[in-house]
Parts: sequence; structure tokens; C-alpha cells
Amino acid sequence: MKEGRVIPRVGEAIVLRTWPFQEADLLVSLFTREHGRVKGVARHAMRSRRRFGGALEPMTHVRASWAERPRQELVRLDAFEIVSSPLTGEIDYARVAALELIAEVLDELPEGAVEDAVFRLTLTILVELQVGRVWMPVTYFCLWMNRLMGWMPELGSCVVCGARLAGGPVWYSATTDGVTCADDRRPGAIALSAGSVAEAVRMFRGTVAGLAEEAWPKARGTELRHFAVELLERHLERRLLSARALARA
Repeated sequence: MKEGRVIPRVGEAIVLRTWPFQEADLLVSLFTREHGRVKGVARHAMRSRRRFGGALEPMTHVRASWAERPRQELVRLDAFEIVSSPLTGEIDYARVAALELIAEVLDELPEGAVEDAVFRLTLTILVELQVGRVWMPVTYFCLWMNRLMGWMPELGSCVVCGARLAGGPVWYSATTDGVTCADDRRPGAIALSAGSVAEAVRMFRGTVAGLAEEAWPKARGTELRHFAVELLERHLERRLLSARALARA
């Protein structure tokens, strides 16, 4: 392949973040369905809305056109067409914080790593956020991201002695793998109640559409969200600032 060859790309993508770049350009982080996370430059995006319009808002689902050259870190973003946006309709703090959390997690994925299951999960969650639901979809996203990335421990057995935990409670630590029974809990370990373990099992077995039929106030799943976020932070090796903002909602 010639070094200077331009490779055109077209596909589904989710806008994660944008930053000012040089004069009127924007640097954009995209999570694409077929090429994983890519980063590119939207030329003159701060001056002209013709090619991009409102499609550069975070977590907008778009059909993107871009071009790349071998061994170049940044692609050239040519045009976006909005498929859907979670920012349509009434916006509140909790929904914005949830969207920021999802974007922050996805933006930590390795560039170029194709994660179709993660892309499909994200689209499903964005549908729920678009209609105003927050606490169930964001909890579901955090749990399933851990599972899809291979970070979710087996909640039914103690990682130390192998004892069956029969639905909880279980103990976990932000610094070590697995969950334990009460006898083998590590210093500083946190309990995950039997109710939260049961909720996690339901989320892994059920569908978002089915779970959305139930009432999900903020108090429901608080403990489970904290557990899922701590797992994400441990494996991403960074604090998720948006998770703290969401907890204040």
C-alpha cells in the first residue's frame, strides 16, 4: 500500500468528544462501528455548519464520512449525517451526566479496536436516555461494559476459597480481582448486598426494553452502580470524573 494513498471511509459512528484545534477546526473523537475509536479533524467546523451542523454534539449517532492515510494518527472528517441525538427534547442534569459518563468510558477504549457488541450496547442505551430514562440504562451500561471487556468477576463464588455464595452478599475490593465470602474478605473490602447481586443477575439475563417497564428511581441500583464504576476505574486505570457528577444528580 502506498504511503500517500487516501482511504475513504463511510460508516456509523458515535461522537464522543470535541476540542478546539488550530483556528476554526475541531478535533473529534469518534467511536465507529467498523473501525473502533478514531480521532480526526473537522476542518472549519467552528465557522461553517454546512457539513456537520449539530452532528458534533457529544453522543450523537451519525453516519460519518472520513478519509485516512496509512501511518497518520488523525483522519480527515468530511461530513456527518445525524441518525439520532439523545439531546433532543428536554434536557436535565442527570441525563447530561449519564451521557458524559458513557462518553468518558468509550473514549478510553484503544484506538482502532473494533467492539461491535459495545457499539450495539451503546445505541440501545442511547435510545433509553433519549426518552428521558437515566438510572436503569446507565447502570446497565456500566455492568455490561465490564462484562463485554472481560472485567466482570463471577459473583456466585468466592475467588479465595471457592465457596458458592448463593446470591450474596459478596465482598469486593477496588484493588484486587474477584469477590469473596465474608470469611475471606480483604482489608477495606466493600459489601455488595444480596439484593444488588440479584439485580445484576437480572440485568445480565434480561433486556433493556423489559427492565424499562419497571420503576427505576435513583435509589434503585445505587450500590450496584458504585460497584460497576469501581470495576471500570480499576481496569481503565483512571477515575471517572463524570461518575462523580452523576452521583450528585
